[in-house]
Amino acid sequence: MQKWSIVLAGLLALGGASSALAQAYPAKPIKLVVGFAPGGAADYVARAVGEALGRALGQPIVIENKAGAGSSIAADLVAKSAPDGYTLLIASPAAISVNPALNPKLSYKPSDLLPVTKLTASPLVIAVNPNAGINSVRELVAKAKAAPGALNVATAGNGSATHLGAAQFAQVAGVKFTEIPYRGGGPAMQSLIAGDTQIYFGTPPSTLPHIQSGRVRGLGISATERSALFPDLPGMKDAGLPDYNLDFWYGFFLPAGTPQPVVQKIFEATRTAMQQESVKAALAREGTEVSLSKSPVDYAAFLVQDEKFWVKLVKDAGVKLD
Repeated sequence: MQKWSIVLAGLLALGGASSALAQAYPAKPIKLVVGFAPGGAADYVARAVGEALGRALGQPIVIENKAGAGSSIAADLVAKSAPDGYTLLIASPAAISVNPALNPKLSYKPSDLLPVTKLTASPLVIAVNPNAGINSVRELVAKAKAAPGALNVATAGNGSATHLGAAQFAQVAGVKFTEIPYRGGGPAMQSLIAGDTQIYFGTPPSTLPHIQSGRVRGLGISATERSALFPDLPGMKDAGLPDYNLDFWYGFFLPAGTPQPVVQKIFEATRTAMQQESVKAALAREGTEVSLSKSPVDYAAFLVQDEKFWVKLVKDAGVKLD
């Protein structure tokens, strides 16, 4: 947790920096790097906010998907980019807290990235292939206990929220799954539809459209109580597993060393974009809520505490890279 405390201290120290640079920024398009394949939640959130963010900044936002290694490839690319505000990362706890806890030999450190703001927060959606013969969370637990390891669970990659969601569920329910990692939520969902896997603890944008179409079956959400965003899906209290609760987020990061006036300008433009009703509505349709930080400093302080949860989950659930 020391790394985020250092970042937080740096943000506070830079708070009074000159705004001259921000007045000239941006002068060209900005690249927004997504650590997962198209079709997943990170990609959806990036595209939902990208156009509005570009309008707020006065320059186009160019989205670039760099899938692989649980989004570590994208995080490494941004961490090593010029700290000039023209390369932006959309990241989840996977790149920021989980992967560093799983792999101390990563080619980047979380402190190589500068927090800008949290964007969204969501539970996961538990979905199954309709041919799996599972109609509820209780039936899922019973079937998994009857044949440990026989059910394949798709994930969006090692260290992703979907990976940790499945691991925490298995731990709380006392069951064992066989994990099959993919390069993002889109490919993971396609495996579920095809029947190559039977379960997916998916992000709402990559899962809900297929539940609504009947291609997969929704069993519940990874929140204790039912949510107005998912009126047809029970929370875990109603589903019989009240101790299972997991919430994940997406946020913006820049390379460490980016001038504070540029960080602030992106923060303010992001708030403007995310507060537009069209953006809120687009995210709500996919089961994702806007959840903005009060400031980059507030976001860094949040990360100090949030990291504790994910690192503890990695340890308690015995999650490994392989």
